[in-house]
Amino acid sequence: MATFDEGPVGDAAAPEKLARLSAEIAKATATREALKSLQVALEHANADRFVEACTAAEEALTHDPALVLGWHLLGIGRDKLNQRGPALDAYERALSLSPADPDIAHDLGRLAFKLDMLPQAEALFRHCLSYKVGAREPSNNLGALLRRQMRFDEAIDVLRVALTAEPESAMLWLTLGTIVGDQGDIDQAEIFYSEALRLEPDYAKAHYNLANILFTQRRHDEAIAHCRRAIELSDVPQDSSMMRFALSTMLLARSELTEGWNCYDARLEPTYAEPIHFVVDRPRWTPGIDLAGRHLMLFGEQGLGDEILFANVIDDVLAELGPEGRLTVAVTDRLLPLFQRSYPTVRFGPHATLKSDGRAFRGAQFIKDWGGIDLWAPLGAMLKTHRATLGQFPNRPAGYLKPDPARVQHWREALSALPGIKVGVLWTSLVIDSSRHLYFAPFDDWREVLQTPGITFVNLQYGDQSGAIAHAREAFGVEIHQPVGIDLRNDLDDVAALSAALDLVIGFSNASFNIAAASGAPAWLIAVESAWTRLGTDRYPWYSQVRAYSPDTPGDWASVMGQIASDLAQAVEAGTRAVATG
Repeated sequence: MATFDEGPVGDAAAPEKLARLSAEIAKATATREALKSLQVALEHANADRFVEACTAAEEALTHDPALVLGWHLLGIGRDKLNQRGPALDAYERALSLSPADPDIAHDLGRLAFKLDMLPQAEALFRHCLSYKVGAREPSNNLGALLRRQMRFDEAIDVLRVALTAEPESAMLWLTLGTIVGDQGDIDQAEIFYSEALRLEPDYAKAHYNLANILFTQRRHDEAIAHCRRAIELSDVPQDSSMMRFALSTMLLARSELTEGWNCYDARLEPTYAEPIHFVVDRPRWTPGIDLAGRHLMLFGEQGLGDEILFANVIDDVLAELGPEGRLTVAVTDRLLPLFQRSYPTVRFGPHATLKSDGRAFRGAQFIKDWGGIDLWAPLGAMLKTHRATLGQFPNRPAGYLKPDPARVQHWREALSALPGIKVGVLWTSLVIDSSRHLYFAPFDDWREVLQTPGITFVNLQYGDQSGAIAHAREAFGVEIHQPVGIDLRNDLDDVAALSAALDLVIGFSNASFNIAAASGAPAWLIAVESAWTRLGTDRYPWYSQVRAYSPDTPGDWASVMGQIASDLAQAVEAGTRAVATG
């Protein structure tokens, strides 16, 4: 789960900043008309009337185009009106006229950070700090920026200087905690978040970040208590939505499905990070509405892997609709052949997502007549009623998606020339950076597994994996077979067929793993115990044939991979899919 740092912080129109500008205006040398307009602009800014403040600042600049205070006030007004491009221009003009002004440099740097102009923002924060060594806000912002670039040691050095000057700053302790947490030092992160809370007991972000750390440490009750407290204290809607979503995953990871699915609705809130706005002019289904005989429209949502995972409920939805009901489902276009074959009575079509003004809108253009649809819902909404308890997850080891039989036969024949049993592997990445090592094994930890005799390992990892395959060859003495004639990212129907032709699939959960498992392939999942999709079990309830492996200690992947290697050696001796499945 994502943690909050405090960056970029700072209010362009903070009262203390406007007070400094007032003092500077009182000492400024300019025409009487320009100074009068500047004073008016400042009065409007103090009253949060930023449109009027901009107008007055522009009036001052007509009298004196080289007036630094005019450009600075204009930048502040535009910044507060969220006119980012024009604000950037005004701040740049002000800084060009007064390059030694650290406040202008910080305002410009903060805006550049928001616009993802990270090199420019870094230069501006450092410029500011050259005049105000250890200043809290620019130090925090530079630290947060360096964190985003995973330049952790540099970020820590910046924050140490700032904390020497201001050891009572809860904000600096929070940002420092996020950085050491990203480095994997969760014990130190806990200390820093706790210090932030000692200094500021009602600090919502510190409660939330501490909750994430405690949950990783399996201190679940404490974690959930802190997350609930963070939600109570948060006054930023965007933060609150993320916190509620995090709470949902904690509850689901504890098998508390009813409240967990209710909180999971946070993903649909307008204030959630990158929410999807569904373009549908029909009533939305909610639990309790009878579906019998109705025409229901479901939208796939979130990532492609989630669309496959949540399709676990389609059979149940069809049963609830009954013989007179109809079901239409919009999914990612790459999934259409596989889904349509698996559910021939369902109408499938592609959803399309467009972005406008920073918002994502999802529609289904293949539907020409919405009048025939009675109700709609996001696909995950059906989990509330059809997966409200662990007992509602069906035991169906053959899966629920049906690969193309001809392509399955093709891959069986293609793989038959390779020696031993055929095992597909998904390792996520050759390099695991920062705190990701708590959730994914570094590729080198796969050595013992990949060196198991009697196996041909087959790559199921999409993207350019030439580096990882070369590393396995050179460092492990193992050849990972690259299947020919398939695009593992886009040919998802063929990925299902290839997976079904294998004796076993081993890996971390991604879209390809979910396709393999949903298609009934024997599969071993590598996942942390706290992964919410495990729903607090020692297995993977979505797919009854999947065996799950997780480290006893966070980050201890070597022991997990050793156990997998041992179990794999036994499967080789048996030489059958049935034994590989366990």
